[in-house]
Amino acid sequence: MIFYNKGDVNVATRRGPRFKECRRFGINVCGHPKALDRLGTTVKRSKKMSEYGKQLLEKQKIKAYYGIFERQLLRYYKAASKSKERTADALFCTLECRLDNLVYRIGFANSIRLARQQVTHRHILVNGKNVNIPSYICKAGDVISLKENSRSNELFKSNFLERESFALPYISKDKESFSGTLVRLPLREEIPIQIEDQLVVEYFSR
Repeated sequence: MIFYNKGDVNVATRRGPRFKECRRFGINVCGHPKALDRLGTTVKRSKKMSEYGKQLLEKQKIKAYYGIFERQLLRYYKAASKSKERTADALFCTLECRLDNLVYRIGFANSIRLARQQVTHRHILVNGKNVNIPSYICKAGDVISLKENSRSNELFKSNFLERESFALPYISKDKESFSGTLVRLPLREEIPIQIEDQLVVEYFSR
């Protein structure tokens, strides 16, 4: 796993029509339940895609899933390629352990965008301490919680207590303490994203 925390302190955010992005990919990369409502029941036949086109598409999916920029993804990939682990495994483990992503997975937010806002606006604690860097990489055993004075926010509260969140073996959730714990590092096959890993590696290995 790669520990990478200080690259995105300016907290830039990818903006754009997220539902349109989901429809283009044909998968729900933003997590909103209505993201694919306008996709329709018919599947459009597209022109045969080149190998480069397939690689590019998979790379774009990663950026959409995690709400990151090209330069951020490239840094993560370069670090992952130097890891002793399989490059794709190291890459996705690191992305999955970003604080904004874990805030989303635990259920404090209903999208990665809201999760990032919660972090930057200091609603989130890690091991009882305020962390306002979305790219902060959490470690196994870290406890992520909603600040006590933020628990009265109706949106945050309903997201956490009522919305059906991800059931993942590497995250435990405690509704009484408004917290979630990264109990261990995730395995690639456990991470709920639809990506062809090898195509991503091939794209960056060109």
